[in-house]
Amino acid sequence: MTSTSTATERGTHRDLRQAVADLHEELTRYQLVTWTSGNVSARVPGEDLFVIKASGVSYAELTWEGVVVCDLDGALVDGLLAPSSDTAAHAFVYRARPEVGGVVHTHSPYATAWAARGEEVPCVLTAMADEFGGPIPVGPFALIGDDSIGRGIVETLAGSRSPAVLMRNHGVFAIGPSARAAVKAAVMTEDVARTVHLSRQLGEPLPIDPADVDRLYERYQNAYGQPLATD
Repeated sequence: MTSTSTATERGTHRDLRQAVADLHEELTRYQLVTWTSGNVSARVPGEDLFVIKASGVSYAELTWEGVVVCDLDGALVDGLLAPSSDTAAHAFVYRARPEVGGVVHTHSPYATAWAARGEEVPCVLTAMADEFGGPIPVGPFALIGDDSIGRGIVETLAGSRSPAVLMRNHGVFAIGPSARAAVKAAVMTEDVARTVHLSRQLGEPLPIDPADVDRLYERYQNAYGQPLATD
């Protein structure tokens, strides 16, 4: 559970904290959050720390000071504000998945509607095959306040190529090698959740053959975009 240790402000990791503050603009731009809900966190490279949005801070007023530093047990290390109520969940993910560099939580409406039904988003779009490598899975119901949500995220994604999970009756948690990658996954989750929902109003969407899903995923993950520059 997140510690209630005395807050201090030494201003450490200011650049990363500002970068994470700036990434929250993407959540409002794509209408993934309302009021002060949702959060972005990022692992501090080379240290057993991560930075996360403080609880209840307005997006319009968010600066580096509204992003605090925590250790991997969720205890506050640097900052004057209380960490997000989801801090324990983020901390568990970072402890369990060392390759994860960023975690994002949203309550985006279409994806959360799937979560409210406890239903995975089926892989019926090439964009889903590209980004998720299959359906977007549903994790168990869990209460906020300890690491139960984090455990559900890790357990659900253990057998999936998806970078996102719909936590039942709650919302979206997305992970990535960086905070920006996790934000992208959250944006894509809402986009495909909306499209598949609209498709189902017209009839049952057509599935994609699993072998084609594999081919699409492999191409997008390993060949899409510009090659890395070499000297």
